[in-house]
Amino acid sequence: MGNERILVVDDEPFNLQIIAECLDGCGYRLSFAETGEQAWGMLLDTRGGFDLVVLDRMMPGMDGMQVLRNMKQDQYLADIPVIMQTAAAAPDQVREGLEAGAYYYLTKPFDPQALVTIVRAALSDALQRNELVHQVERQAEAMRLIMAGEFRFRTLQDAQNLAALAALCAPVPECAVMGLAELMVNAVEHGNLCISYQEKSRLKREDRWRDEIEDRLRQPQYADRWATLSIECRPDEIVYRVEDQGDGFDAAGYLEFDPSRAFDPNGRGIAIAQQLSFQRLEYLGKGNVAVAVVIRPQAE
Repeated sequence: MGNERILVVDDEPFNLQIIAECLDGCGYRLSFAETGEQAWGMLLDTRGGFDLVVLDRMMPGMDGMQVLRNMKQDQYLADIPVIMQTAAAAPDQVREGLEAGAYYYLTKPFDPQALVTIVRAALSDALQRNELVHQVERQAEAMRLIMAGEFRFRTLQDAQNLAALAALCAPVPECAVMGLAELMVNAVEHGNLCISYQEKSRLKREDRWRDEIEDRLRQPQYADRWATLSIECRPDEIVYRVEDQGDGFDAAGYLEFDPSRAFDPNGRGIAIAQQLSFQRLEYLGKGNVAVAVVIRPQAE
């Protein structure tokens, strides 16, 4: 990554200066707005020119929540990740932002390293989603003819490549691919390689997550572990089943957005998959089997 364009929005010039200093030397191209109205105008003028928005929630006039809602209703701006920076950290306020599409949060006053970490995480997640969508577009339309299939995968690259292929069975592959990739990456990292939520948070902050995964894949206790993806295409729905060889986990707390984890660099993937990619998602048994369902639209 590098050279990404970031719009920073805050009604306090001092806060804009702090963020500029925190991100100085990271290679990002920064633009600044001091009101929601100014930010919205800049977003409309560029229409997709920004890679990330760091958005103050509480501003006079058009506040951050209204800017966010406007973005999510615009087809050219809806996919831009938004980091909501706020002093309003009550669970209900955080939940409101998460449900509106602000999946990344910073509490004021924030630690400079926390800002760098969450910016890096948001940009990395967006880059991965874009790459998956492009992979889907390049795959053969013949995948839509599949009735059933079973595949196995082991690495992050395996998971992402297979997710792009399997998503072609769905009515809207661009939506399905993001959720499938989340479930399959989760099967690799948390399932087969036993990387805990807390470990991943630390590795993300240290920018060593991928390196740790590659290291564990080479270790003897994990070398023979595989995960499987099965697909069943029924007349009214498509059922994806992802199973790993790990000890499982309690997925209940991860299927919905949890305000207590909103400020972490990870922990939102399964909830995003549940909200955006699937009509049903559940974990079975000890939590090492995910079953996701995409409903097929009925012909009129």
